[in-house]
Amino acid sequence: MIVRRTLVPLAILAMVSPTLIQAQKTPIQITADLSEAPRKIYHAEVDIPVQPGPVSLTTPKWIPGNHRPTGPVDQITGVVFTANGKVLPWRRDDQDLYEFHVTVPAGVTTIHAHLDCIVTARLSAKLAVLEWEKLLLYPAKTPVKDIAIQPSVKVPTGWGIGTALTPTDGYDPQHPKGGLTHFAATTVEQLEDSPIITGEYFHEFALAPEVTPKHYIDVVADSPEDSQLRPALLSQLSNLVRETGAAYNSRHYNVYHFLLTLSDVAGGEGLEHGQSSDNGVGEKGFSDAAHQLAESDLLSHEFTHSWNGKYRRPFNLYQDDFAKMQEGSLLWVYEGMTQYLGNVLAARSGLKSQEQYRDMLAASAANLDYKPGREWRSTEDTAIAASILRGGNPAWSNWKRGQDYYQEGELFWLDADTLIRKLTDNKKSLTDFLHIFLAKGGNTGPLIVTYNRDELIADLNQVAKYDWATFMHDRVDAVTPHADLAGIEQGGYKLVYTDKPTKSARTIASAGGRRGGIDVWYSIGIRVTGDGTVSDVRWDGPADKTKLYPGQKIIAVNGNIFSGDALKAAIKQAKGNTEPIHLILQGDTFVTTADLDYHDGERYPSLVRVDGTPDYLDDITKPLTIPEKASAEKKDAVD
Repeated sequence: MIVRRTLVPLAILAMVSPTLIQAQKTPIQITADLSEAPRKIYHAEVDIPVQPGPVSLTTPKWIPGNHRPTGPVDQITGVVFTANGKVLPWRRDDQDLYEFHVTVPAGVTTIHAHLDCIVTARLSAKLAVLEWEKLLLYPAKTPVKDIAIQPSVKVPTGWGIGTALTPTDGYDPQHPKGGLTHFAATTVEQLEDSPIITGEYFHEFALAPEVTPKHYIDVVADSPEDSQLRPALLSQLSNLVRETGAAYNSRHYNVYHFLLTLSDVAGGEGLEHGQSSDNGVGEKGFSDAAHQLAESDLLSHEFTHSWNGKYRRPFNLYQDDFAKMQEGSLLWVYEGMTQYLGNVLAARSGLKSQEQYRDMLAASAANLDYKPGREWRSTEDTAIAASILRGGNPAWSNWKRGQDYYQEGELFWLDADTLIRKLTDNKKSLTDFLHIFLAKGGNTGPLIVTYNRDELIADLNQVAKYDWATFMHDRVDAVTPHADLAGIEQGGYKLVYTDKPTKSARTIASAGGRRGGIDVWYSIGIRVTGDGTVSDVRWDGPADKTKLYPGQKIIAVNGNIFSGDALKAAIKQAKGNTEPIHLILQGDTFVTTADLDYHDGERYPSLVRVDGTPDYLDDITKPLTIPEKASAEKKDAVD
């Protein structure tokens, strides 16, 4: 369906656009005021160069990296336009609700806009995150790379600021004072790509100091001790900086800032930007090796996006205007290759071990192989439909499928990597492809260079001649009932199921956090929260055949009050006999019973080495550089 967005007569637009473009020789001035962030509201003062006549201004709709229209226009409030001290009337567009129409009086060269944004996530009493779509206002229907803008930010007294923007007034991150900070002029496209974190407990750490451009990790937390990152983690992140240079043979930024928020209040995030990344985890997310494991690929994934997703971007995903729909058919490259490389780079840099890499790969591959929705929906369709698949309810999500282009893409690029190694007797690998694909143009500042599937095929053929077009079609376009396990098998391993979780799975479970839950998916076929609520039921699995459904709550198992241990004990006891598992269930206001006929015991995914085959999987996760030795750190023992 085509949505018509042009609402002002074309003749008027023809008159308006040139005046706005001409006026844009002078930058927009925007001051973002985060001083009331703890009260969940941001403010902005925006001065926009104009010429007399009708003007259309807009806020962003399609946010790069979100893959759906998430611009918070519904939270933008208190909008007032003035010129020479007089309030100007405005009218929202009848169809494009992100646009504001204003008539500029004769003799006026600048209009002022005040706006507020109600913000309920990514902030706490001690910290705040600004993604600029919350406060941006700029000329509509104009390429955002052509709109000059100069930002300033006001934060509470004493708060530090982390951002890739360039301060122009001597801001010192080692001695933050809060208040107002001015930054160098940029474009609306680049400002939207340059988030800010700020907080009372702020620290900036330099990484891999010998590498150019410079790299930093900026940290804000809800408590002072959490913002002091462990030396081991800093060493691993320095390794990551070095490893990306070897893996991608290029850098496409003038400076890079990992922006990290540590808070149980502010919420999680992982959003890529060209010269920075917005990363949010729980308060203790990187406090020790056990907590770190569940988050081990977050920073390496978002960092990799600087090359794959920001610099190299699918031709139909990149738009010159945040009002235009971003088409997602190549997200299995944008996100899928990044998922693969992020996990590989995490292992190479020491953010997780090779064994942990294999354990977590097994969990991801098994999840895809036990996803019945793949019987009707292709991987490519999960990418095309990304904007309607993001953020849904988990109920029956295995039959619906979700953002599977991440993990499906990871298996695809592992398959490609091991196949190249097989074809070339391990003399070449996907790294050779990355040196071609990601390094085109050499080292650059933050740019966007688009690609299509034909270019991918041509670049792969430069490394190893093969029918890559069919390779892609069979794994991406076609409906396939099983996951692509060829990369694991070519890598010298096999996916199996055992009666005990892997050590990595036990470590993650022991640390708790957002990735917890009770794992009985591969046995009775349900996902269960700690209180017994069924979040999803595997289509055509044992629980489905017993007519369990998402939202039910397990009250008792075999006569015992529900607990994770009680459920697992019942699964063990049912193995090899004919007695079903007896459940008491609550659904809405009704209580029912069910007998679950399952007798194969506990099943957990794992990878086992296949003797006599090349060990490409471990070759892939070996460092390409000499790792920095981290200080000794006590490892969590999990039986």
